[in-house]
Amino acid sequence: MSSRILGLDYGSKTVGVAVTDALGWTAQGVEIIRRKQESKTRKTLARIEELIEQYQVTEIVLGYPVMLSGDEGVRVEMCKLFKADLERRTGLPVTFWDERLTTVEAYEIMTELGIPKKDWKEYVDMIAAQRILQGYLDYQEEQKKKQETLKELGILE
Repeated sequence: MSSRILGLDYGSKTVGVAVTDALGWTAQGVEIIRRKQESKTRKTLARIEELIEQYQVTEIVLGYPVMLSGDEGVRVEMCKLFKADLERRTGLPVTFWDERLTTVEAYEIMTELGIPKKDWKEYVDMIAAQRILQGYLDYQEEQKKKQETLKELGILE
């Protein structure tokens, strides 16, 4: 089994979780980790460690909650602290990935699937984590293709 990447959508009381398939091509939603208070992340981190072991994760992609304007707010600061905790607890590299509009995408997906609005909170963070991770994967694949093209043209060795 190959190594996988874990995608996380960090929120004040939830963390949406996604993981890549065994080949690392697609992101799959896994679960939503819930907690009573934002500052209480010990159990959240313990659950993430369990998922890392279960899926043989070697890298984490964490949604970066920058505002649509590009400004960084309080949520970014909380996310930076969570990233530091993740790196310290897991020893894995954690990459921030712009999460703008992933929640909007999640709502669109749930609408298309016919999920009743009353149930959206049961899925939104997991779907947002999936969109964050898939965006990262798509970007990595695009960069790989650009590198191959440059090599074929003799611009890169």
